[in-house]
Amino acid sequence: MSYGIMTLDLKNVIEALLFAADRPLATKEIRQILAEATDEENPSAAGAFRNVREAQVVATLEELRVGLDTQQHSFQLVEIAGGWRLVSRAEYAPWIKKLLDEARPHRLSQPSLETLSIIALRQPISRADVAAIRGVEVDGVIKTLLERDLITIVGKSDAPGRPMLYGTTQRFLEHFGLRSLDDMPRAAELRLQAAALKTAEEKVGQASSLPAEQTMDKQDARPTGR
Repeated sequence: MSYGIMTLDLKNVIEALLFAADRPLATKEIRQILAEATDEENPSAAGAFRNVREAQVVATLEELRVGLDTQQHSFQLVEIAGGWRLVSRAEYAPWIKKLLDEARPHRLSQPSLETLSIIALRQPISRADVAAIRGVEVDGVIKTLLERDLITIVGKSDAPGRPMLYGTTQRFLEHFGLRSLDDMPRAAELRLQAAALKTAEEKVGQASSLPAEQTMDKQDARPTGR
């Protein structure tokens, strides 16, 4: 394959990578691709970008993003899940939705969304704790979320039986268009509420574990009215 040398600038190369990628690309990954790419037919073409610095990649990504916004393309460059990705603009959703409806996996059910929200905000968390919060069994929902790569097993609890602990995945961030978990709606507020609830639960557990004699002593120590 021959190239028009004038068209092979850094911006075009990075744009081609973003267009071909089926996931967000981090700046370090783009830099690595540029450093390792080869072309037997035209070695100088690939070699021209071998020493590009990560700062140049960042600057080029920003230039691409501004250019796409300024020229009002139907797609845009966004930072998502720790990387950069070309995505269609929201105003074109009706037509794209129609195109993808048949191929798109089934939407998440309300129980799945509720379970996923709990895991995202309180991870790492066990299946039993999720069920306790929701008040229903979650075995089937957990299985679905695992199959769709929205959650994963991140470890084991120190509780008796060493139950599995679950957390969200990179795919979760991509699915909901989030750069990080902090981008979740009301994430900071909900985390504070979750922490307060956990503290309250621990206090209740400690109180319920007091020996009966100790509880009675406290009751006997109350002043009696005359």
